[in-house]
Amino acid sequence: MLRIHFTGKDLGGVRMAAGPDPLWETILSFHRIRDRRGPLVYGEWRGETRTRLKGETRLLSALVPQRGYFPDFLTPAQGRLGMEAGLEALRATPQERVRAELALLAVGGARPARKDPGGRLALLADGGPGCLARLVEAVRTYHRVAVEPYWPQIRARVDGDRALRGRALLDGGAGRLLATLPPMLRWNGSVLEADYPVRRDMRLDGRGLLLQPSFFCRSTAVVHRDPTLPPVLVYPVTHSDAPAVAERGGPTLGRLLGHTRSAVLQAIEQGATTSELARRTGVSLASASQHACVLRESGLVVTLRHGNAVLHTLTPLGTALLEGRATADGLYARNGPVTS
Repeated sequence: MLRIHFTGKDLGGVRMAAGPDPLWETILSFHRIRDRRGPLVYGEWRGETRTRLKGETRLLSALVPQRGYFPDFLTPAQGRLGMEAGLEALRATPQERVRAELALLAVGGARPARKDPGGRLALLADGGPGCLARLVEAVRTYHRVAVEPYWPQIRARVDGDRALRGRALLDGGAGRLLATLPPMLRWNGSVLEADYPVRRDMRLDGRGLLLQPSFFCRSTAVVHRDPTLPPVLVYPVTHSDAPAVAERGGPTLGRLLGHTRSAVLQAIEQGATTSELARRTGVSLASASQHACVLRESGLVVTLRHGNAVLHTLTPLGTALLEGRATADGLYARNGPVTS
């Protein structure tokens, strides 16, 4: 079990990440690519991605075991600024830190000698020429294959979770926000308990906590091993469907025509329940639900259930349409992968 201890100052320092972190998503997706769990959410993605992978996973397989610890330097804080910023921070990791965290990896039972027959980890630990550059390129290449094609859907799911937590924060402060986190996380007023493979106490000591929702995190929240790093808690979003490669065009976009549905889309811009949609647009509850369903099928809205209510939020496609950055003909083509 993981126990995260909060002071009053820490509660004031609880904050939500601005969006998905591409490096966390990349590393956590590497866990998902190698197992068979979560077939409804990850099965199709796993099959599609495996067919596109070539030699990108060899070094990552040595660094990221299927379970347990992986080096903290793989997910630097700069990743929140975008993939390239994160990769530059990874490339600049001090050699003594690389060596120390690889030593922890060996102790953690990854058995790198068996999983790394080419001696890649030994070279990385010794600071061999170009080793970090090769690691950066391996992560970048894997990300382009496994994560980037699905980024709009990943971002939509994370944005939906952020909207849900933001409403809880506005309604009841940080304590209410922490109490609404997924079931594997339990808030008792001063300690956040999490299901975790080892027993650990994490003291924030006034530094606050960054909450990072993640598409590829599954069943167990994740924190850094190094207690001196800025505290971040990565936790799984609620899934209702699998990610899909964004395609150009689509027959459902034609169904968006009409004043009422446009009004519903605008009403969802800041997040809304079905009851709020009906009230804001002056339609019945059943009509608001039907319009939201069509928008969701069109890829413009994502819907999350929380208790007895559902919360609708815009996807990147929906935002682009509202802001006039895309036309119906070019919407999908303009909604390519982003990194922030």
